[in-house]
Amino acid sequence: MNFEYSEKSLELQQRLSAFIEEHIVPIEKEYIAFQSDTNNMWQRFPKIEMLKKKAKEAGLWNLFLPNNYGDLSPGLTNLEYAPLAEIMGEKIWISEIFNCSAPDTGNMEVLAKYGNAVQKERWLTPLMNGEIRSAFLMTEPEVASSDATNIETAIVLEGDEYVINGRKWWSSGAMDPHCKVAIVMGKTDVNAARHEQQSMVLVPMDTPGLEIIRPLSVLGFYDSPEGHAEIQLTNVRVPKENLILGEGRGFEIAQGRLGPGRIHHCMRLVGMAQYALETMSQRTLERATFGKKFYEYSSIRHEIALSQCDIEQARLLTLSAADKMDKLGNKAAKDIIAMIKIVAPNMALKVIDRAMQILGGKGVGPDTYLPHYFAIARMLRLADGPDEVHLYQLGKSCVKKYGNQ
Repeated sequence: MNFEYSEKSLELQQRLSAFIEEHIVPIEKEYIAFQSDTNNMWQRFPKIEMLKKKAKEAGLWNLFLPNNYGDLSPGLTNLEYAPLAEIMGEKIWISEIFNCSAPDTGNMEVLAKYGNAVQKERWLTPLMNGEIRSAFLMTEPEVASSDATNIETAIVLEGDEYVINGRKWWSSGAMDPHCKVAIVMGKTDVNAARHEQQSMVLVPMDTPGLEIIRPLSVLGFYDSPEGHAEIQLTNVRVPKENLILGEGRGFEIAQGRLGPGRIHHCMRLVGMAQYALETMSQRTLERATFGKKFYEYSSIRHEIALSQCDIEQARLLTLSAADKMDKLGNKAAKDIIAMIKIVAPNMALKVIDRAMQILGGKGVGPDTYLPHYFAIARMLRLADGPDEVHLYQLGKSCVKKYGNQ
């Protein structure tokens, strides 16, 4: 399979890798120690802002928006951004340094694509400048939110304001001390057609009635400082101008948001798996048992070889999805996007598990990213739609395509 990358894309890959090697690798142990100290929970790593400034000066900033976003975009396609997402995925915490971390990327894309001029000026500009962070509130504890039509949060127009009532959880980004705005999905008309009941509205985090109930951990990891939160919305009032695109357009916005986001997630997972492969390969040269170096055992060589195969398959599938999305659009690429969402997290789990086994005690401790990456990969079998939903839809599509031949 031949993927064509522009000279700019190839240059950015080289420059991004060089920046990481020069500015991030030297402080990596310091970052790990900072994050491991529970006293620093919900505190930002002190050198983040300095690194963000350097990244901006180096032109490694807001790399994610595709080239159809005009001046807001660095001019890359989804395919050309994919390798950059993989590079950042090897050290998952560094995405923010380049202003390319979720949920901000998805929220910026929503505002860039669907926001009006006032919304862009107030929220998109500071987000793209890296001055603030944001949250996305869709999932709810009382309903199966993998079906977005189940969402129960009420968004009711009263005069010149929308009044919002509901409870959300797994609200990504909400714990970050720099989080200033949330995109909230709820229902504006329960009597409309099933996919026209939902709407999205912008809610400043300091709005009265918005209460963070608790932070939520993912298999013990809090992903601080951005984290995930359970949030209660009680008579939260915002101006009607905070509605994005229009009433009943929430499902449409969600589908537009998730396509590119799934590419980003899957390529970051490929990067995490690549980190695991490199880590386990290095370990085989450092340790010996029963008079033999690890790499001399055929079983360990097999595990490494299988990992390389698994990673390359997932990488090529994800690049193919990005390429198809660029050429034909999200809707035409929906089946292959479902495939990568099924394949990539499961691949990463397998590879990371092999690395843990080869590293032994070090593989499950705080000195590598492996335990955190394992938790992220397991969570991503649920986020943006669980495996079962993608399998259901993909199977339905296959039957429709081949069943009547």
